[in-house]
Amino acid sequence: MNTHPYLRAFLAGIFVPTLILPVMLTGFVVIRLVLQAPVPIERGLVFPMALVPVLWGLWNMLWLGSHASTHLPVGLHGAVLPLLLLPAGATIASSLGILVLGSHGMTWFQTSDVPYAWIAPGFLAALAAYYLVWKYIVGFINRVLGIA
Repeated sequence: MNTHPYLRAFLAGIFVPTLILPVMLTGFVVIRLVLQAPVPIERGLVFPMALVPVLWGLWNMLWLGSHASTHLPVGLHGAVLPLLLLPAGATIASSLGILVLGSHGMTWFQTSDVPYAWIAPGFLAALAAYYLVWKYIVGFINRVLGIA
């Protein structure tokens, strides 16, 4: 009998972003509509909400397929994902006019300025968060589904 390990790996990978992204969307809707924030976040949120869970699922499938030869822990494998997502997301956001790179920082939606000095600590925090989520949550789901 075929147990479909890659399908189970995909489902384990999409579990976390599928739960977290609607909560984030709710927060953004409250900020935008209830608090009347001038940031049109919906322009830059719909595409990532569709793409991020799929990328997490494919990344977990890649871990499953390469784990026999690389023996890379799932947490470390997951921590590599932001190294791919951040440049890709910045490129897409820049091409759509959502993100403007300046000499001293980035401007989101022509309203929010983020200095470059804040980006490195934020990126390191994202790496740490991805590592912990992949190690403890995705790793646990992989074990429950019998693919780890």
